[in-house]
Amino acid sequence: MCVEPALLDEVEHALEPNESLASFVETAVRHEIQQRQAQAGWLQRGSAATRHNSAAAGIPAEVVIARLEAKLDAARQRK
Repeated sequence: MCVEPALLDEVEHALEPNESLASFVETAVRHEIQQRQAQAGWLQRGSAATRHNSAAAGIPAEVVIARLEAKLDAARQRK
């Protein structure tokens, strides 16, 4: 794979003093791997939570709304 000259120029200008292109690329790759691992973990936890919640007997939305409306009515009466 060839790197576009403009990108290579940008990278070379972004290098810190005494930083090599190889160390810059290694740091970038490690960071990307960490980001992808974190994202994969987040997606796994979200999928597990979705499966758990769909399998569990939850409270119907109508019941939750009715309870919230009752609390709101009680708060209005206290004022």
